[in-house]
Amino acid sequence: MKYFFASLVCLLFFSQTYAQSPMRIAIAGLSHGHVDWFFNRSGKSDNVLVGIYETDQALANKYAKRYNIDQKLFYNDLNKMLDEVKPEAVSAFGAISDHIAIVRACAPRKIHVMVEKPLATTFADAKEIQALARQHSIYVLTNYETSWYASNQHVNQLAEAGKLGEIRKVMVNDGHQGPKEIGVSEEFLEILTDPAKNGAGALFDFGCYGANLMTWLLKGEKPLSVTAVVHQNKPHVYKNVDDEATIILQYPNAQCIIQGSWNWTFPRKDMEVYGTKGYALAVDATTVHQRLAAGSPEEVLKLSPRPHPYTDPFSLFASVVKGRLKQDEFDLYGLPVNVTVVEILEAAKASASLNKTVFLE
Repeated sequence: MKYFFASLVCLLFFSQTYAQSPMRIAIAGLSHGHVDWFFNRSGKSDNVLVGIYETDQALANKYAKRYNIDQKLFYNDLNKMLDEVKPEAVSAFGAISDHIAIVRACAPRKIHVMVEKPLATTFADAKEIQALARQHSIYVLTNYETSWYASNQHVNQLAEAGKLGEIRKVMVNDGHQGPKEIGVSEEFLEILTDPAKNGAGALFDFGCYGANLMTWLLKGEKPLSVTAVVHQNKPHVYKNVDDEATIILQYPNAQCIIQGSWNWTFPRKDMEVYGTKGYALAVDATTVHQRLAAGSPEEVLKLSPRPHPYTDPFSLFASVVKGRLKQDEFDLYGLPVNVTVVEILEAAKASASLNKTVFLE
């Protein structure tokens, strides 16, 4: 019996040590502009960088110099890096079309993956990613900035508590003046303006936010139909992709209008939810305008930012991998929601191309 208890104590000790130890993370790709977020995480000890995969030597050299990174961490072969440094997790910062290849490499090795939004460029890739994650018991997270907004969480809580009544209309507006206009890197601009690498232009780049939020609000429910209109307001700048996109998702009892644009006067990421009893507008990450009863005035709430680890996607990723945070079935960053997001985006792309409404099975 004493050996049993000794073994149990050792198991608990090592489990606790594993949960508290930094997550061994590798970076796959440096061309996606959001990668700088990882390197600018000052004072965080929940992740330790063990490898960087990048085939563009000039780009690798640029990042090595910018952030004083040891050249020994760089690899130009993904499989070699995974086998030699043995990360617990990989964060992907290349083209969206590369996500499937990264998961194919990581899943059999039991390495968890976080990708930048959206999950994939095609519904087929999204379904394969989900199948690989299930087969090999890994997490695959999709990072959306809006997942961490206290305002969106507050609106969802109002909906779950019935304070908005039944949701009837949702409007989600996302985008900025345009990637070239805001000065993204040449490498990132090349991804965003390549329909094969990004899936589309503003349609995928910012339409994905609304699809993500609506699927989350409706607990995974899929729309009956998808109608999309895209346009090039700046064909001289974005000759191969759309820079303006509007998507209408029709549900049995609700409608969602998604406006993704590279033509806004200012950057925006906001959501409006209207129900049979009231409405709530998530104006920015911490501001909500709400009206919850007929005859009552509109309230303006200023919320505190969400607590750790929700303020940082890499902290959250480590918390999930280490078992400190349990994923809900319909988390904004989880696979069930984000596979549906790609299904919606693919239907929107088809709708815009065919100039007609697409009905989902």
